[in-house]
Amino acid sequence: MLMNLSEFDFFLDKIANFKLKMESMFKFRLFTLLFIILLSVSPVYALEREHDAHPSDEPVLSTLTDEQIENGPGLVEDYSYNKTAIAAVKRNIDLFSYKMKERFAIWLSRSGKYLDLMKGILKEQNVPEDIVFLPLIESGFNANAYSPARAVGYWQFIASTAKRYGLEINWWRDERKDPVKSTVAAANYLNDLYQIFGSWNLAMAAYNAGEGKILKALNKAKADNYWALLKSRHIRKETKNYVPKFIAASLIANSPQNFGFYDLEYLQPLNYDLVTIKDPVDLDIIAECAETSVEVIRELNPELRRWCTPPDVPEYSIRIPEGKEDVFNENLSQIPVEKRFTVDTYTVKKRDTLRKISRRTGIPYRVILDLNDRGKVMPLKAGAVLYVPPKDKFKLDRDDRAPVKKASLKRKRKKKSSGKHRKIHTTKRVNTASLKQKDKKA
Repeated sequence: MLMNLSEFDFFLDKIANFKLKMESMFKFRLFTLLFIILLSVSPVYALEREHDAHPSDEPVLSTLTDEQIENGPGLVEDYSYNKTAIAAVKRNIDLFSYKMKERFAIWLSRSGKYLDLMKGILKEQNVPEDIVFLPLIESGFNANAYSPARAVGYWQFIASTAKRYGLEINWWRDERKDPVKSTVAAANYLNDLYQIFGSWNLAMAAYNAGEGKILKALNKAKADNYWALLKSRHIRKETKNYVPKFIAASLIANSPQNFGFYDLEYLQPLNYDLVTIKDPVDLDIIAECAETSVEVIRELNPELRRWCTPPDVPEYSIRIPEGKEDVFNENLSQIPVEKRFTVDTYTVKKRDTLRKISRRTGIPYRVILDLNDRGKVMPLKAGAVLYVPPKDKFKLDRDDRAPVKKASLKRKRKKKSSGKHRKIHTTKRVNTASLKQKDKKA
C-alpha cells in the first residue's frame, strides 16, 4: 500500500526526531564520560584548594607521639596497654579537634577566665590541678549550662548533691553557678570519691554515674580499676567514655597548637574585689556604686537569680570589678538604706492567706516570708501591707519556668482526661432522655 503525502510527512518527522534523540543521547554520554575522567583526575587538586581555603575543615593529625597520647594527665592510671582505652582517647581527640572543633575552641577560650582561679582552689583542697579540665567536658566552662538531668553550672551538680556539699539553691540564688563555691564543692566531692575508690579514674567515673553504680559495677565485673569496666555491660556508654573524654580534653587544653588550635583568644582571668553588704541592695545600685554596668555585676555573680542580693541572709559578699572597692564603699555610703532596695507592696484583703496571695501574685509564699517581718504575716490581718518583688525588675528565669511548664502540662492532661469523662457522661444523659421520651410515646 502506498503512503499518502501526510503519512509520508509524519514518517519524515519521526526520523528527524529519532535523529535528534540519538544526537542528544550521544552528547549526554560523551559529557558523562568526560565528567568521570575529570572526577578521577581532580580530587588531589580540589582537596589542596579546599585545604588552603579552610584549613580547619580537615582532620588535624596531632603532632604528639603515640607514647604521649597513650600517657595522659598524671592523675590518670596507665592505659598504654589497653587498646580499647587508647582507641577511645583517640576517638575523642578526633571529636574535639575536628568534628566539633569550632565549639571546643570556644570552650578553650572561655577556660582562660577560670583556670587560674579553679586551680588555686583545687590545690587548696588537695585535689590534682589537672582536674580543672573536667568542666571542659561537663559544661564548656559555662555557668548557665543545663543538662537534661537538670544538672547545672560549671561542674554540673544535680540539686541533691549540690546541697549535700553546702551549695545554696533557692529562689534568690543558685550557687552551682558560683565559680568559687561550686569549685570548692566539686573538690570536696571528688576528694570523698577518691577516699572511697583510691583511684582518680574511678572517682571521675563515679562523679559522672554516682558512687553506688560504680561500686556495683566493680563488684559484678570482679574488677578493681576503671579500664577493666570498659568492656563490661555494667556501666553506661557515657561513663565508659567519660575518662577517655577527659584525657582527650586535657591533652588538647595543655597543648592546643599540637591539635590544630591556632591563635586562640583566651578570656582574661577572673579578677575582682569582694565586698560585703549588710542589707539587700538592688544590682543596679551596686553597678552604679562600682561605676560599671548591671551586666558586668551579673557576669561576676552568675549565682544571683533576681534584681538584688538575697534578703534571706544577714549579709552577702558580692564581686565587683577589681580596684573598685574603695569607690564602691564611698558611693554606697551616700545612698540612704531605704533607697537601696526596691519592692512593691500588696494590701492584704479579707480572708487572704499567704498561699492565696502567692497564687494571686505568682510569687512563692516563702519569698513573701523572706521579704517581710514575721509579725506582719503571723497572724495575717486584712489591711496589712506586705512587701513583694517589684514587677518592673522581677522576671521569671529558666528555673521558674520549668515547674510552671510542668504544672501546665499536668493541667492539660487533667483537663483532657476530665473532658473525655464529661463527653461520656453527656452521651449517657442524652441517651437517657431519649429513652424517657420513647417511654412517654409508648
